[in-house]
Formats: sequence, structure tokens, C-alpha cells
Amino acid sequence: MKASELREMSDEQLELTAKEAAGQLVRMRVQSQTEKLDAPSELRRSRRLIARVRTLQSERARGKR
Repeated sequence: MKASELREMSDEQLELTAKEAAGQLVRMRVQSQTEKLDAPSELRRSRRLIARVRTLQSERARGKR
């Protein structure tokens, strides 16, 4: 998901997206430890999505002050 798409989301949608990505990341980490992961690049993709969402959330928090 691109940053421009994330910027169009509301705060609640961003929070939900971050939670879903974090849950997916946990599942993929467990899968990578117990069996072979189909696409190891998905780990990086999930981490980056979480980072993008958190960055946008902090930018919005700074803007509201």
C-alpha cells in the first residue's frame, strides 16, 4: 500500500491497518520458524507498512498540537 493511499485513510482506518499488518507479521514469523515461508519478502513488506502507518500517525499527532 502506498503512502498516498494511507494518507487518504482516517485515523481509525490507519489503526486497523497497523493492527492487521502486525498480526500478519506475527503469523509469518511463526511460520518462518516452524516451516518454510512461501514469500520471505512479505516480512519486509509488512514491517514497512507498519512503519509507514506509524509515521503518518505521528505526523498527524504533531500537526494537531
